Amino acid sequence: MSTDTPDAPSDDTPSRAELAARVDELEDALAEATSEDDTKKMSIIATKGTLDMAYPPLILASTAAAFGYEVTVFHTFWGLDILHEERSKNLKLSSVGNPNMPMPNAVAAIPGMDRVTTKMMEKRIANNDTATIEELLETSLDMGVEFQACQMTIDLMDYDEDDFYDGVTTGVGAATALQDMADADIQLLV
Repeated sequence: MSTDTPDAPSDDTPSRAELAARVDELEDALAEATSEDDTKKMSIIATKGTLDMAYPPLILASTAAAFGYEVTVFHTFWGLDILHEERSKNLKLSSVGNPNMPMPNAVAAIPGMDRVTTKMMEKRIANNDTATIEELLETSLDMGVEFQACQMTIDLMDYDEDDFYDGVTTGVGAATALQDMADADIQLLV
């Protein structure tokens, strides 16, 4: 058995507690640097404000949010009408140039036909118990979907930001939308 005593620690040698704290710091930094955010992101650009084109971005956004996606919908030009509280309740359906309309373009071009096709679609929506635009917007907002209104279009169309649904983000520009798309796993133009 040795009776030798270990050398006394020098002044610059860290204590066992200091070493343990440093190891914890390094493990935390490594975990943060190597962790992957499992949240998938979807970015949708909505450019149209007709009744038939309001549904796709809203249905896709709410469905993706239900599956855990972080969803942003950037509305520009006529797509802003979807976010406008009053205009969203009066969206129209164009009968001209719509290949799925059950009428030829010559008939669809008759004055008043857009009103007829809009009423037909509204009746189908009601009879099918399909959610309204307002219901889809509110559900999506409740699920955390971020609806963005293009500031340039707000200015161009002379919209009042107070006329949008509560929860809509205003003041968003194209650069922000592009960055959001670059960061997203799924990008859609509707």
